Amino acid sequence: MESNNKATYSLRELAVYFLKLGACGFGGPVALAGYMHRDLVEKKNWISEEDYREGLALAQLAPGPLAAQLGIYMGYVHYRLLGATLAGLAFVLPSFVMVVILGFVYTQWQGIPQMQAVFYGVGAAVIGIIGMSSYKLTRKSIGTDKLLWGIYLLLVSYTVWREQENVLLFLGAGIFYWFLKSPPKSWRFFRGNTPTSNAIIFPVLMNISIPVSSKTLGQLFLYFTKAGAFVFGSGLAIVPFLYSGAVKEYGWLNEQQFMDAVAVAMITPGPVVITVGFIGFLVAGFPGAAVAAFATFFPCYIFTVLPAPYFRKYGKNPGIKAFVDGVTAAAVGAISGAVIVLGKRSLTDIPTVCIAILTLLVLWRYKRIPEPLLILVAAVIGLLLKSVI
Repeated sequence: MESNNKATYSLRELAVYFLKLGACGFGGPVALAGYMHRDLVEKKNWISEEDYREGLALAQLAPGPLAAQLGIYMGYVHYRLLGATLAGLAFVLPSFVMVVILGFVYTQWQGIPQMQAVFYGVGAAVIGIIGMSSYKLTRKSIGTDKLLWGIYLLLVSYTVWREQENVLLFLGAGIFYWFLKSPPKSWRFFRGNTPTSNAIIFPVLMNISIPVSSKTLGQLFLYFTKAGAFVFGSGLAIVPFLYSGAVKEYGWLNEQQFMDAVAVAMITPGPVVITVGFIGFLVAGFPGAAVAAFATFFPCYIFTVLPAPYFRKYGKNPGIKAFVDGVTAAAVGAISGAVIVLGKRSLTDIPTVCIAILTLLVLWRYKRIPEPLLILVAAVIGLLLKSVI
C-alpha cells in the first residue's frame, strides 16, 4: 500500500517520538491512540488523516494490543518494515526497562512490610481501574446488538465459573457471529488462501503447542506467543488469559503476585501488555522478561506488517468484520469476568473494598484524572492503613 505523500520526517525523528511516547504516555490504549492522532496528524502533520484511520481500523481488526499495533503501523506508513520495526521497539522499550527495574525491586524487597503495604492499597485500586476500563470497553464494543450481548454474557459467566478462559470459545464466537451476519457464499472459502480464512486458521494454529511441565524459557515463549496472538483491542484483554495460565495452569505466580503484576503495568507508561515483562522477570529473571515481552509483541508486529499492504483492499470485507466483532464481544466478556474473579481475591476486607469503590467513583466523576495518580494515592493509603492496623 502506498502512502498518500512522502515523509516529511526522518527515521531518527520517528524513533525519538515513540521513545518519548513510550516513556511518558499514560492512560491505556485509547489515550495512547489519541496522543498519536494529536501529535502525528494534527501537530506535526507527519501522517495523513486517511493513513491514521486505516491504521486504527487495522489495529482494531487484528489480534494484538491496539496502541502497539497502531504505533507499528504509523512507522510503516512511510518507512515500511524498517519504520515499523523502529517505531515498535522505541514504543515498547521504555516501559520494558521500567518493569524490569520494578521486577528487580519487587523480588528483592517483596517481604518488607512497606512493600506489602504499598501493594495492599495498589491492588485494590487496580480492581477499580480495570473495572471502569471494562465498563467503557463493554459500552464501546457491544453496543445494542443482542447477539453480541449474548456472546458477552456467555463469556462473563464462563470466566467467573471456570476462573479461566478458553480460546476456542473466542474462535467459536467469531465463527458463530460471522455465519449469522455474513455467511460465506461458497464453501471454497475453506480451501483458498483468503483473508478471512487466514484470520481464522492462523489463530487456530497458534493454539497448538507442546505441553511441558518445567518452567523453561521455551515454555514461556510458547505461552506468551499464544497470549500475544489473542489480545483483541485493549491490552486489558490479556489479563484473563494471563491469569488462567500464569496462576491457574502453570502456577508461575500466586494470586497476589499476579495482581501486583497488573498494578505494575498500570503505574508504568506505554502499553498495558508490558505486564508480561514483569511476569517473565518473576519467573526467570531478565531472560524470562525478554522472552515474554518478545513473544507477546512479535505476533502483534506480524499481524500489522503482513496485512498492511492489502488492508485497503480487504479490510472492509463483511466476513472479516463479523468474525472480529464476535471475537471482540467474547474478549470483552472475558475481561469483565476476570474483573469479578480478581476482585473476589483482592478485595479481602472492608478497606480494600472501599479503595476499589472510591477509585471507581473518582474515575466516573473525573474523566481526565491520570490513573498513575490514583495508584500513587492508593499506595499511600495502603502504607497508612498498614501502619495503624
